[in-house]
This record gives sequence, structure tokens and C-alpha cells, in this order.
Amino acid sequence: MFRSIVVGTDGSDTAQTAVDEAVELAKSIGAKLHIVSAYEPVGADRLRVERNQVPADLQWMVNPREDVDTTLQAAAEAAEAGGVTDVAAHARQGDPADAILDVAEEQGADLIIVGNKGMTGAKRFLLGSVPNKVSHHAPCSVLIVRTI
Repeated sequence: MFRSIVVGTDGSDTAQTAVDEAVELAKSIGAKLHIVSAYEPVGADRLRVERNQVPADLQWMVNPREDVDTTLQAAAEAAEAGGVTDVAAHARQGDPADAILDVAEEQGADLIIVGNKGMTGAKRFLLGSVPNKVSHHAPCSVLIVRTI
């Protein structure tokens, strides 16, 4: 049975469908849920501008991965509210598929759940497709959830 599940999210509605499925499965079998989101660092110019717009005691919140932290926090809170008792969030810089694969390998995951976005028509043959890359390189089983 699955003891450790990895799911990726970018905060989109379609990714949320995959997260919802992962939450339901993790809850029903008592598995640990690892939620992964990839990011590109926020540019130095944007950080400078944003730091000037917030009070000094909150400037620590303005960082190169601030956007992904918010996405992961929301997903983790939703998972816990959905009844999953063991949730971990992982922010990784770089390619989303590589982030998911890396966390799955590091955590010894039994299952990766991804949405099918980007797998329709000719797009499924593009190397950049997250579900396609994950399904071909995963160190464990993969569940591709129909999100569209």
C-alpha cells in the first residue's frame, strides 16, 4: 500500500484538482503527503521595491521564493483541514517535473500524483510536459488525475 504520496502544485485550479485527489487518498489510507511546488526566484529589482513597501518588521517575508511559499502553505492547510495528519511542503527552485521527481526520490515515495494538464493532443509529446516527464522518470508509481 502507499505510505508516502507526492503531489505537485503551482496554485492553479487544475493543480488543485490533483491536490484534492492526493488529499483524499492520503486521508483514506493514512499516508504521508508531500506537496511540492517549483519556482524561479523573484528578481532582485522586484524584491527591492517590495521591501520598501512593507513595514520593517515584515521585510523578512519578502524573499526570492515568497510566491511559492504562499502556494504551499495554502495547499498544506487545505490538506490538514481535509483530514491528512502528516503533511510536508517542499519548495524547489527550477523545473516543476524535476522538483516532483527529486522529492519523490528523496522521500522514498510510493506514489506521485500529477494532473493531466498538458497531455492532450500533440502537447503530450513535448519534453516540457510535467505529467509526461514525471510518468517517464518516476522512481515509483504515478497516478495521472484528469483535471480538464
